[in-house]
Amino acid sequence: MTDPIADYLTRLRNAIKASHRIVEIPASNIKKEITKVLHDKGYIQNYKFEQNGPQGTIKIALKFNPTTKQNAIVSLERVSTPGLRKYAKHDELPRVINGLGIAIVSTSKGVMTDKEARTEGIGGEVLCYVY
Repeated sequence: MTDPIADYLTRLRNAIKASHRIVEIPASNIKKEITKVLHDKGYIQNYKFEQNGPQGTIKIALKFNPTTKQNAIVSLERVSTPGLRKYAKHDELPRVINGLGIAIVSTSKGVMTDKEARTEGIGGEVLCYVY
């Protein structure tokens, strides 16, 4: 697999389209950090890291509106790919839907949202957009 983050986002997208409540994803450190950011910002309901085998898995409970059955995540879009990395300085970080969505950024201080990176004054690799 050449792009594990794109695989992570695709598994989430497919689970949302199929209206699954829980999705299992092979774990890695960057995927765990992205999952924590999504949970902190309210895009997923809950998550659990399981250590089975050498790699482990991440179980993610997706967040749905009980009346309309619509998911909290409307779109997941990969920005930086292994073939074309996208880096941004702290003052050039993108605003997703004029601040309504988030851009997940991998910085020297860890994985965080674009707003947190702007307040910290650090830039980094723009991994994906979520809204």
